Amino acid sequence: MSTKRNSARALFAALFALVLVLGLAACGDDNGDNGGGGGGGGKQIVSNPDNGKVTLTIGSKNFTEQIVLGEIYSQALEAAGYKVDKKLNLGSEQVALQALKGGEISGYPEYTSTALTSFFDVAPEAVPSDAQQAFEESKTDFEKEGLTAFPPTPFASANAVGTLKSTADKLGLKDVSDLDGKSQDLTLYGSPECRQRVDCLVGLEDGYGLKFKSFTPVDIGLRYTVLDKGQADLSILFTTDAQLAADKDKYVILADDKHIFPAGNVIFVTDQDVAKTAGPDYEKTITQVQSGLTINVMQELDARVDIDRQEPADVAKQYLKESGYIG
Repeated sequence: MSTKRNSARALFAALFALVLVLGLAACGDDNGDNGGGGGGGGKQIVSNPDNGKVTLTIGSKNFTEQIVLGEIYSQALEAAGYKVDKKLNLGSEQVALQALKGGEISGYPEYTSTALTSFFDVAPEAVPSDAQQAFEESKTDFEKEGLTAFPPTPFASANAVGTLKSTADKLGLKDVSDLDGKSQDLTLYGSPECRQRVDCLVGLEDGYGLKFKSFTPVDIGLRYTVLDKGQADLSILFTTDAQLAADKDKYVILADDKHIFPAGNVIFVTDQDVAKTAGPDYEKTITQVQSGLTINVMQELDARVDIDRQEPADVAKQYLKESGYIG
């Protein structure tokens, strides 16, 4: 990593910490009461001795964002007084769900769009773009299987149309709708399954009425490379990609202004009996510590792991401290 990149990352991290602390402190001022083990938004988590009778095993799927989330939830629940074990980096959503149903873990973070399409056979185009509606549908389906889900994160990890900032400035692009009348001259790259996905080529063509000069499948690891090399004018990115924080002046994502792409907010899925045994601090703590996870914050946390090569456990601890949740 170059000196220039290091300096930019250090400055961004410092600004990130300041904004996070000020924003969450403001939330805490509105709440007044510190309340039990979970506490109020932006306030330090208070350990509840009663929670020490309960052991929770927190799982996650097998990529950076999931592991960071698993660490955040685990460390927060420990601060609330629970005994916590971790089984992170389990594998795919199918592996994680089986671990939950088999009692190997107490809960894990999942995406509403993934839950509805992978577990409950909802067609991608039928997944709500509204985060609350997607959460309610997911929770209803999980409850039929003896599971439950806690409310969603502010951020959504989803597909998005990305481009170089220089391209966006040149063409006046802010929203996907701004591509109308321009897309026919632009090349689009995306994952091989993009041709069949509503949150990719299908949604752009059918939902927005766009036609592109060409579409080229590309390996997920090359989505930014094709932009850098000028092969692609547009590329399907993820909203929480580390590169968007590390190179925030280089890349931009276009807003899904017609809300075509499905909601990809995170919900913590757990066993109903575990939730009852764990008591109210279980859900309260999880929803409290994820309240500061905006799209920019999650990008930065992912970047600290993927770009800065910090350990996920350390990144989670930094977030909890910078947010004022732990001392």
